[in-house]
Amino acid sequence: MKAGIICFTEHGVLLAEQLVNGLAAHGILCEAWLKKKEYRSALPVEVAFLEGTLSEWTAEQFRSKDLLIFIGSTGIAVRSIAPYVQSKKTDPAVIVVDEQGRHAISLLSGHIGGANELTLLVAELTGAEPVITTATDLHGKFAVDAFAARRNLYMDSMPAAKEIAAALVDNLKVGMWSAFPVTGVIPPELDTEGEEPLGFSIDVQKTSPFEKTLHLVPKAVVLGIGCKRGTERAVIQELVEEVLEINGIFRESICKIASIDLKKDETGILELAESYQVPFLTYPAEELKKAVCEDGFAESAFVESVTGVGNICERSALLAAGVQKLLIPKTARNGVTVAAAVMDLTICMED
Repeated sequence: MKAGIICFTEHGVLLAEQLVNGLAAHGILCEAWLKKKEYRSALPVEVAFLEGTLSEWTAEQFRSKDLLIFIGSTGIAVRSIAPYVQSKKTDPAVIVVDEQGRHAISLLSGHIGGANELTLLVAELTGAEPVITTATDLHGKFAVDAFAARRNLYMDSMPAAKEIAAALVDNLKVGMWSAFPVTGVIPPELDTEGEEPLGFSIDVQKTSPFEKTLHLVPKAVVLGIGCKRGTERAVIQELVEEVLEINGIFRESICKIASIDLKKDETGILELAESYQVPFLTYPAEELKKAVCEDGFAESAFVESVTGVGNICERSALLAAGVQKLLIPKTARNGVTVAAAVMDLTICMED
């Protein structure tokens, strides 16, 4: 995680220095700046003087940082970030600490961006009193967006997430369903019996166990891909997305793409992996032969004669996922083969 800190007074510099060192101990890489010229003469090494405008600084921090900390007034922070606020899904966490270090306020992205938890950490490091205003936290209720963010689960509907939060604040029960094993204590406000009209599912597939379902999607699907040399990305992607759609799989669930090492420089697959922002793994034929499939492989004598192994897509998907059961068996078209496997995953309810 990367953080940017801005301060405006001499005492603010001391707080910034304290936070840079304290947050670093928690694995958060911080950069800090001072805006006021009159305090620039004796800055510690942890704090630089800001040459540009505060607006320029804020714009750059929104692009490059996960956390912004304003050591100053809430008004300065609000006016600074207002032009750049876009979405709860993408905005960084923003925290305001007053110049005397008395209060640490979670201002933006309390749940998904982690500002609420980070505010507690900032308060601990500075001795400030944490100020958190999100309703579920104030009522001590389960927060589905925070739950998803901490587990890197994609949420398919912010309106549904808000509806769930409102229901929980109103002391209503919300349904929960998971395709994966669940450990830990399930909050009492969540109903796992499937009797509620509103709820959330945890799955890579578009299952809808409730009348209104929020889908929380883990990154757990591995695509195995084979193709003729020189196949364009568009041709590969067309088959991949068709296969995902037919099988009701969220594209956001893809965590890896795998193939044989003969394809390690295959431009079309590399471009697809880059567009999906996932790693591309390759294995030698001898390694692929070690893969095991519960239902057997769709082998090809021709493919084996060329590559040394009779099936690339299914074997590479299973090997990269570390499992023995396919989620999607081989589909072939236009010289492209696609298969998928889902990694073993356990959902822990406790942080």
